[in-house]
Amino acid sequence: LPIFQRQGPKALKYDLSNIQKFSNLIGNPHKNFKSIHIAGTNGKGTTSHVLASVFQEAGYKTGLYTSPHYKDFRERIKIDGKYISKSYLKSFIQKYKDHIEELKPSYFELSVALAFSYFADMEIDIAIIEVGLGGRLDSTNIITPLASLITNISYDHTNTLGNSLAEIAKEKAGIIKKGIPVLIGEKQKECNKVFTDIAQASGSKIYFADDILSIRKIKSNLYCTKFEIDSEKLKLDSIKTDLTGPFSEKNIKYSLAFFNIFKKHYPEFDIKTDNILKGLRHIKKTTKYIGRWYIISKSPLIIADGAHNIGAIKDTMSYLSGIQFDNLHIILGIVSDKEWDEIFKLLTKNAKYYFTKANIPRAMDESALKEMARQYNLIGKSYKNVELAKQEAISNSSANDLILIIGSIYLVGEVL
Repeated sequence: LPIFQRQGPKALKYDLSNIQKFSNLIGNPHKNFKSIHIAGTNGKGTTSHVLASVFQEAGYKTGLYTSPHYKDFRERIKIDGKYISKSYLKSFIQKYKDHIEELKPSYFELSVALAFSYFADMEIDIAIIEVGLGGRLDSTNIITPLASLITNISYDHTNTLGNSLAEIAKEKAGIIKKGIPVLIGEKQKECNKVFTDIAQASGSKIYFADDILSIRKIKSNLYCTKFEIDSEKLKLDSIKTDLTGPFSEKNIKYSLAFFNIFKKHYPEFDIKTDNILKGLRHIKKTTKYIGRWYIISKSPLIIADGAHNIGAIKDTMSYLSGIQFDNLHIILGIVSDKEWDEIFKLLTKNAKYYFTKANIPRAMDESALKEMARQYNLIGKSYKNVELAKQEAISNSSANDLILIIGSIYLVGEVL
């Protein structure tokens, strides 16, 4: 199979015609379950898990489709936190072998069709569907959801989505459907008009999370975070969550705002405040969430995080200023088909770097990465794989140091 995560853009079919044909041949399973559609540059995967956790706590049989995966392909397709069975996966491939050979769907098209078939066959109550890339022409965009959510817009996949925030926003806004409510996670002056114009043309009610609530972190440690909520529309003063890291505040904000509008439009879903509170408290356990701000060890503190674009790296560097440690060690590995100049400018110079690569063809050679980083005064040595880099960082660390592994989801997947 052509695997996008290994091959990059050349494996991508950014077009809906093939997934529509394939879906039609297998009976259009996406028409047999209700769904929520989530797009955005950063936070869409985490927010998808947050929503799923709340729906599960409310007693709804909840499908969750996210991508990419870290270690096991089956991470992408879950119901109530349980991975799709190996037997179902194999039977699906065998059942539709002729259609697969005829249409030659991409890896992503096939995984989307598999997920939709599984959710329909398992008779779920609701599915949370994360967009893979962009929105308008993403394979998941054959669904007509109950509601849509666009988290935020930053620079990523510019070779496909466009070189300006407005262009990227337009692609993401492609998930806005006629008459379907949409929540925008953040107000951004370059993007607001794009979203409001498309929503208006679609006859869709548009909401902005910033108009619904504000949120402020008041306490956190390695395993949980407590937030203060300021909102006239929510009957909450504070919440506690097992999400930690630089992204947790925004993703909790998107999720709380979402349930505020969702309950207004769909009162038939019985989602109580207590369900929301419990759902937020146990996201990782309830949904088997992994990959972001993942604690590998405490002494020295080793954290793996999938941050890999401008917005995510910027938030991560800012978040580090609030953590106490003696010395910072950064294990960095990136893919070669992204523009990294702006990201190198964001990375702190007050760290010892360990340059490495994930075991995929797209990964930038570790020696080339070291030389590129040197131009930005990011100094360190190169290592053939992330395990060697991690062991060297540990040997150079004291108990109070921080080792941060970032730059690529695929790199993080190799250390989890």
